[in-house]
This record gives sequence, C-alpha cells and structure tokens, in this order.
Amino acid sequence: MAATVFLLTPPFTQLNTPYPATAYLKGFLNTKTISCYQADLGIEVTVALFCKEGLEKMFAHARTGKELSVNAERIIALQQEYIHTIDAVILFLQGKNPTLANLICKRDFLPEASRFAQLDDLTWAFGSMGIQDKAKHIATLYLEDLSDLIKECVDEHFGFSRYAEKLGRSANSFDELYIALQQPFSFIDALLIEILEAKMQQVQPKLVAISVPFPGNLYTAFRCAQWIKQNHPAVKTTMGGGFANTELRSLSDVRVFEFFDFISLDDGEAPLENIIAHVEEKKTVEELKRTFTLVNGKLVYFNNMACTDYKQGEVGTPDYSDFYLDKYISAIEVANPMHRLWSDGRWNKLTMAHGCYWGKCTFCDISLDYIKLYEPVAASLLCDRMEAIIAQTGENGFHFTDEAAPPALMRALALEIIKRKLVVSWWTNVRFEKNFTADLCLLLKASGCVAVSGGLEVASDRLLELINKGITVAQVARVNRNFTDAGIMVHAYLMYGFPTQTEQETIDSLEMVRQLFKTGVLQSAFWHLFTMTAHSPVGLEPDKYMVRRKTDAVGSFANNDIEHIDMTGADHETFSFGLKKSLYNYMHQIGLDEPLQKWFDFPVPKTTVPPDYIIKAIKETDSILFRPTAKVIWTGNIGKTEYFTQTKKGNSREMLSVSFATKKQTVQVQFPKAQGNWLINMLPNLSIDNPKTWTLQELKDSYEAAGLDDFELFWDNKPVSTMNKLGLLKL
Repeated sequence: MAATVFLLTPPFTQLNTPYPATAYLKGFLNTKTISCYQADLGIEVTVALFCKEGLEKMFAHARTGKELSVNAERIIALQQEYIHTIDAVILFLQGKNPTLANLICKRDFLPEASRFAQLDDLTWAFGSMGIQDKAKHIATLYLEDLSDLIKECVDEHFGFSRYAEKLGRSANSFDELYIALQQPFSFIDALLIEILEAKMQQVQPKLVAISVPFPGNLYTAFRCAQWIKQNHPAVKTTMGGGFANTELRSLSDVRVFEFFDFISLDDGEAPLENIIAHVEEKKTVEELKRTFTLVNGKLVYFNNMACTDYKQGEVGTPDYSDFYLDKYISAIEVANPMHRLWSDGRWNKLTMAHGCYWGKCTFCDISLDYIKLYEPVAASLLCDRMEAIIAQTGENGFHFTDEAAPPALMRALALEIIKRKLVVSWWTNVRFEKNFTADLCLLLKASGCVAVSGGLEVASDRLLELINKGITVAQVARVNRNFTDAGIMVHAYLMYGFPTQTEQETIDSLEMVRQLFKTGVLQSAFWHLFTMTAHSPVGLEPDKYMVRRKTDAVGSFANNDIEHIDMTGADHETFSFGLKKSLYNYMHQIGLDEPLQKWFDFPVPKTTVPPDYIIKAIKETDSILFRPTAKVIWTGNIGKTEYFTQTKKGNSREMLSVSFATKKQTVQVQFPKAQGNWLINMLPNLSIDNPKTWTLQELKDSYEAAGLDDFELFWDNKPVSTMNKLGLLKL
C-alpha cells in the first residue's frame, strides 16, 4: 500500500489510546486527497516486546554477564512464569480476556517481584474496587516488574511512556543526544527498527512526518529518522509536534538535519501541506511555512506569510484508521482517580477550541500561537466529528484535550449531544470560573460529562492574582461543589514553588487542599513543581516576578525550560515529598483531621487559614440574579398530572400534583393549580428538542399574561427547585 506521506508517532506516549496528532493530520490530508498512512509505533513495540516470543528474546539478552540486583535475579529466576503468562495478561489488559481477572486476583497466578511490595500497603486504596480493576492493577505491577528488569539489564532508557526522557528534557545542547545516537542499537532500538522497516516496505512513502509531543519520544524519533536516512536516502523526513513547538524555536545546531530534512512549528496542517508540495517539486523552498531546513549547508527558517493557516472548520475530522485500536492496553498504575481515567480505557481525542479563551496565566506559554490564537469549533461540527469517529472506532468515550474548554461552548456541545441523543462519555480540562453554575453542571452531566480537571495551582489568593488566574480559592470551592453535586468528578492541578511563594503560603495552600477534600468537593489532585518556561510571562520578564535565570545563554538545541533562582521565596523542593504524601492520603480520606506537620519531617509553620474557610465558602449561594436573557430548557420527561384539594387550618385550595419518572425513582412535585397548569403546559415549549429557546424574561411575560402574580417568588420556591434537579435548567 503505497502512500505519499507516512505519519508516525514513535515510542512511547500512552499505552491505552493513540496520541491524536497524526489522526488530526490524516483527517486534514484526507480533505486534500493526499494519500497517507499512520502508525503508533509505541503500541506496536509494546505488544512485540510483551509477548511470549518478545520475552524469550528479552530474557536471553538480560542474562549476558551483567551483575544483577536481587530483584533482577528473582525476575530472571521466574522467567518461565513470565513467558508462560504474558500473552494471557496482555489479552486481559486489551479487554479480550476478562475472565482472567478471577485468576489474577488469587495472587498465585502471576509471578511477583519488588513492585508488589507496595501492594499490601495499598489494599485499603483498592479495597472498594471491582475484581476487574484489582486485576488490572496487579497486572500493571507485573508489567512494571518486567520494566524494572529491562531498565536494569537491557536498556537503561526504557519507560512505558517516557523512553529516554532525560535525553530530551532541558537539552540545551544536542551533544548528549547526538552521542547516544552514534551508539549501537539497544535491544529496544532493534525491536523498533524491525517494525519500522516493515512499515517502510509496506508504505513506500515520499515523506515521513514524525510527531514528537514529549521529550519522552524524542530519542526514538531521531532513531527512526536516522535509520530512514541511512536506508531510504530518497525519502524526506520532517518533525513537528509539541516538543518542536515549545523547545526548538531557536534551533541552530545543523547536526539535527543529518536526521531531519524539515522541522515545522505550531499548527501542522499548512506547514505539512507545503512540505509535501516542496518534496513533490510543486513549491519552492521559500514557500515553506514556519519550517526550518538546510539551504547550501546553512540552517534557514522560512515562514511564507502569503500562506494562511486553516480555520478549525476546514481541517477535517480526525481519522483513526490504520491504528491497531484493538491492541491498546488499559493499565491502573496508581490510586489516583484522574490518572486512572487517563490510562484506563481508550479515549477518542478531540478539541473544542484552538488555543485558550483566557490566555493570561503567567506561568503558561501564552506568547505562542497554540495558546494565543483562540478559535472555537461550532458545537454542531463537533458533534458531526464525534459521530464520525464513533462510527469509525466503535468507541464512544471522548477526551477533549483543550487548554481550558470554554463554558459557553461546553454548554452548546452538551445541548447538541442531548438533542442528537448521542450516548457518549467525555471529560476535559477547564478553568474553575464562576460561569460553571449548578445548572450548567447538571446539563453537562446529562450530556455524558464524567469528569473535569482544572488548575487550582497555588491555593492562595495572593499568588492566584500574581498568576493572573482570574479566580479565588472560595470561587473554586463553589465551582467544585457545583460539579460534585452534579455527579462530575473533579481533579485539581496543584502547583508549588511559584516565584515569591513563602513557606507560610505553601502550608496555607495545603490546608486549603485538605479542606477541599474534607468537604468532599474535590476527588483527585496532583502537585507539580513550578517550571519557568521561555515563552511565559515569568520567563519573558523574570525581574517582574523577582526571579532570575541561572544563565542567559541560549542553547543551540532545546530552549524552553529555564533553570531559575527564586530570590525571595521558600526552598520549594524540600516540601515536595510532604505535599505529595499528604495528597495521596487525602485522596483516600486518610489523615484529613491530622495536623499538617504530620506530613513533613522538618518544622513547618502552623496554618493561618480558618478551619471552616472552605465550608463557609461552599455554603455561600451563587448570587441569585434575575437575568432576563438566561435561557431556560427542560431536559426531563412529561409527567403524570393529578388534581387534589389541600386543606390547611380550615382553608382549602386546589392543587396540582405531577409525578415525574426518573431513572432511579418517581418524584412528585406539587403546585397551586393555576401555577402548576401554566408550568406543565409550558414544559413542551422549553423542551431541548424545541427549535425555539425561551428566555427567563419570556417566561415571566407568559406567566404574568396568564394572570399570575410574583414570578420571581414562584421561580425561587421549592417546587421549581425540585424541578431544577429533574432537568429544568437556567443557562
């Protein structure tokens, strides 16, 4: 099967789902009728290694005269047990052999090495999990034991999602990576190249486009390009993706072009189209867009300004064909609900919008186009793409990979999903802003939203203002309450070490997090240390944030992460272990009443945060305003009505009782007859399927035209509040 372009993701990104960059590009090339083939070599190398034949070769390689640790000796001694069980385990993790869970959970089927030492400590964490999840976790530890052996005895760079990451992270100089590429193939290299060779014979491309989203697949990208140059010198190679976009903007080392003919930046569609045309001699080198290449041995950057980028409505639907979708494996590594969601199950990837609608956070690369240029996709087009992808993949789970999904677009998407009666589950990243009202969260849940993640960052109002996040801790608490009450899981990204952060602010931030978990409005979180990047406001103006670079030198290769000195803040790294240990326990409702000092082996200040700060915040109701333009919709069904007479203290009045059948129970709501008749007759007009959308003002006008008094009192009373939970939403 010959194709003009071979789109390639080298090892390793994720094992449970393909990284979507090549699927996006394949969808675009389809609109241009440019033939292409795509492959995720990460999953292909994984299944070639973790099988009976692969382990036999690996164990033979591991025994070549090295001095071994006790753990490695144990695994090698049990090699026949691993070889005997590996195929069944991989089938189980691929979802093809579910009954094996019973055998795995007996704990006498799989061999166990050092990774299992932690399992007894984790019994409390996984005790409530079903047998399938327990078995997945045990099987994941089994694979990680093998990974430890591979790293010790076969290939020091091995990692399931971060292969040779240290060679790509903060690689200001190309020297270390270049030297590594001159070494003989490792066992994993040889496995990778064997698969690549077969692909090249099959596809016979003119151009190989290699996507490098992370430092963890940079080395293998260069290995692939190196082999192609040596064995198919007529084939051109190009690199793009997140690593190039952030790290290689000031590239000056010409040795890189011993491996790649082109390196393009930012949105890939127009640059790739121009590279293809240039390779086919239809365009000159000067017509390339946002692309580095060599001209007469000199590195030149071309950016043809006459060529514009494509709008999001023009780039086509991501195409997941060619991927081995049935070979991806679901793993459960750690007891973190969001990480579990990330790694367990195959999610189709889409974006609601290009860039970030907020675009102000001072730690973020907001000067780069992938953040700066905001362009949403119409909800109807998003749903068209979702339906096409479901038909192609047979999977109805979606991960929207936005920097921060816009609330208005999430609302429009949810309405469109419900109107089309699509059965989907989806999750995305958000900014915890006040527009996520209780009603909007109920709508999102009704459309299939199962989780959101968002940046709480440093849970300190002073630092949130310095970050320019546009939120407060109290506001985040209320938004998290709205999501949680709707049944949507909330994960928070937490940051420590932002410039000028003091010890006191670190401890106070931890106290805020403790209270968020204690009140139940936060279910999952992860701490990460602040990193200063070259394209963020902090990196561009370090003096303004009272930090300084350790060096002003610009490297010839990767330049994004900047080593810095915080001249006024705490010694941030000393807090790392305690912050992560506390969070691990909080996620399992452990130690929530313990003093914060418990998590640190050095004295820390006492918190200055009142112990009821978050409770008070979430008890505050969002200000009730009569917004005349608010749209009112009804997502529930039509109830069964019954009239009755209510007598209280000798006074009688006619009442209307309406029974609504929900998925779990039947709920009765009672109204005064006239008000109830008006509302029940209005519900079909408010139906989500009705082309006309009614505003709150129009409802008030209709209510008053029926001769009824005090709409605001009626609307804010208990019967309508009950209807709200049944699907009467103000958006």
